[in-house]
Amino acid sequence: MLINILAEALPTAANTITGSFTLGVAGFGSAIGIGLIGARMVEAIGRNPATLPKVLMVGILTIALAEAIAIFGLIFAFQGK
Repeated sequence: MLINILAEALPTAANTITGSFTLGVAGFGSAIGIGLIGARMVEAIGRNPATLPKVLMVGILTIALAEAIAIFGLIFAFQGK
């Protein structure tokens, strides 16, 4: 049932998707990714506190990469894609 509804809506949605939708999806994905990274960082440091510097360095790098997805979404939103 849901598959049929999505199959009918997809051709028309391809012409009406705006930059706001693109930015929303990119922001949502980025927020989920950053939340998961932060949760795993806290879990890793909780298990072995001596690894704080290494986990923090890798965690900040991966959060920056996840945030880049939202920035790409912002760029595409301003371009109207």
